[in-house]
Amino acid sequence: MKTDELIRALAADNSGRVVPIARSLQISLLAGIVLSIALFLTMLHPRQDIVDAAQTLRFLFKFILAGSLALTASAFLLDAAVPVSRRRYRGLLIPGLLVAVGVLVELSSVPSHVWYARLIGHNASHCLSLIPLLSLAPAVCLLVALRHGAPAKPALAGAACGLVAGSIGALLYALTCPDDSPLFVATWYTIAIAIVTIASAFIGRRALRW
Repeated sequence: MKTDELIRALAADNSGRVVPIARSLQISLLAGIVLSIALFLTMLHPRQDIVDAAQTLRFLFKFILAGSLALTASAFLLDAAVPVSRRRYRGLLIPGLLVAVGVLVELSSVPSHVWYARLIGHNASHCLSLIPLLSLAPAVCLLVALRHGAPAKPALAGAACGLVAGSIGALLYALTCPDDSPLFVATWYTIAIAIVTIASAFIGRRALRW
C-alpha cells in the first residue's frame, strides 16, 4: 500500500465521531438518575413531615453528606475511567470527615443512654434494601458507559461507579427515611452504599477488562 493510500485509510478509520468519556458518563448518570427518580415516585413517597424536618440540621445533614459523596465520587470516577490517574480520590476524604464530625456532634449533644436507640433507628432494614435498589439504575448506566473508557483498574472503576450510584440512592432514600440521627446515617447508609460499591467493583472487574 502506498503512503497516501495508508493515510486515507487511517483517516477513514477515525472519521467517526468519538464521544469523550466524561460526556458519556454525564449522559449515563443523568439517565440513571431519571430512572431512579421514576422508581422512587412509583414505589415510595417523601416523608409526611418533610417540611418540618427540612428545618432541622439533622435532616439536612443527610443531604449534605450524600451530596458531597456524589460530587467527590464523580470526580473519582472520571479519574478511574482513564489510564492516567490524577489522584482525585483524595476528595473522598471530605464526606468521611463530615461523617466523623456528625457522629461526634451527636455523641456530645445527646445522653449516652440513647446512643444505641439513635444508631438502630426504626428502618435499618429498609435502608439496607432501598438504597441499593435506588442505586441500581445509575450503577448499570455508569458501568455501561465505562465500557467505552479505558480504566487501568477495572475493579476500582467499578467501585467508583458504585460510590456515585450509592450516593444517588442515598439522596433519594433520605427523602423518605424518618431516621435523621448522624449515628444512624453513619452506620446504615454507609453499609448500604458499601454494598453497592462492592457489587459494582466485582462487576467492573469482569466487565471492564481491556
